[in-house]
Amino acid sequence: MSRTEIRITGFGGQGVVLSGYIIGRACAIHSGKHATMIQSFGPEARGSACSATLAVSDTMVLYPYIRRPDIFVVMSTEGYDMYRDELKDEGIFVYEENLVHPTLKEGQPSFGIPSTRIAESLGRSIVQNIVMLGFAAAVTQIVPREKMREAVEASVPTGTEELNLKAFDAGCAHFDEKYGQKEVSEKTLTADS
Repeated sequence: MSRTEIRITGFGGQGVVLSGYIIGRACAIHSGKHATMIQSFGPEARGSACSATLAVSDTMVLYPYIRRPDIFVVMSTEGYDMYRDELKDEGIFVYEENLVHPTLKEGQPSFGIPSTRIAESLGRSIVQNIVMLGFAAAVTQIVPREKMREAVEASVPTGTEELNLKAFDAGCAHFDEKYGQKEVSEKTLTADS
């Protein structure tokens, strides 16, 4: 049995919950896995830290809460400060490199992207989360990229599909350009359970 635990964090308004929903959809509907998501917000709807957690498994998810994420996707400093100690030592750390300046553990698999700058270059900073999602999909390979792309297209508001798919592709392209087709081991993504 394999189970992967994921935390996505940022500030309200960055599309954290939508990102979690898309990952869950890609895993459950497009890839035949099981997924659950839990979301949490600070006292304000926008501007404070928010988080979405997912448990993804080949079998039914009986316990939806995460203990220590295998994958930690961070879009804000506040979210990083709040949850940074949870990540497993061998877990994958994906972050917005212009907003988050982490203290990395030696040997920690970490991957940074200027997702906000890339989204702005596409004409809409609001798609920053989808740029990050494309990058995270390429890094983690939790599902094939094309399955995550299908989930993006099916999940975003009608009329925004083209822009969001460009944003997703830009995130994937940044990974390929910066890191090459670097492999992330399956062992890294599988919790000891």
